[in-house]
Amino acid sequence: MVIATCICVLVFAAVHMLTGRLSALSVRRRGMWLSASGGIAVAYVFLELLPELTEHNAVLGDLSGAEWLADQIVYLVALSGLLVFYGLELAVRTSRRQARTATGSDRAGEGVFWLHIAGFAVANLLIGYLLLHREIPGVVSLALYAVALGVHLLGNDYGLVQHHRELYDRRARWWLVGAVVAGWLAGALVELPEAVISLISAFLAGSIVMNVMKEELPEGRDSDFGAFAFGSLFYAAVILAA
Repeated sequence: MVIATCICVLVFAAVHMLTGRLSALSVRRRGMWLSASGGIAVAYVFLELLPELTEHNAVLGDLSGAEWLADQIVYLVALSGLLVFYGLELAVRTSRRQARTATGSDRAGEGVFWLHIAGFAVANLLIGYLLLHREIPGVVSLALYAVALGVHLLGNDYGLVQHHRELYDRRARWWLVGAVVAGWLAGALVELPEAVISLISAFLAGSIVMNVMKEELPEGRDSDFGAFAFGSLFYAAVILAA
């Protein structure tokens, strides 16, 4: 299984290195691919991640010492993942808008750039770790995870390219590759308690939903509802049949 997860890490790294080539595609084709990728990732969250998290609510509630949290704690953590990445998105958009007003530049401030990349690097660290510590072991589970998260990284990176342009190629992608590799290495060396893995999965679930929706919903995006729906329904069928 370690070899199989190592191959997945290499695929994830390749996604980070090659995302910039999407700009060579036509607007329509690029929108179709990105929307279908988002649909796949969202289907995985709702049919795989969230049902798994539900099973850990009681454990996390016991650990927290607060009985009233027993049925909500993983969902609160998932909400926190959504809020963190929503905040990061607003920060970088605000920074770019202020730069356009002040200097005519379209580049986010250095501090905001690194904060934005740090958020995605943390997510990559978690993605790499969960390659070896998912709730359901086995090759099929790994394949479902790798496909869903691989296409999710594709959408994330395309959004980062749009925000940061050449800074993504020169700096960001290397940090993201390093983070996913570091997460995988940590997973190979350290096994965290089940409750902590549940919290990691919950945070990641919230971040995935936020990062998919921010690419699909704003006006002016090259979104394709048909491709998004097809990706969601197709991957839902794959998950249910697996």
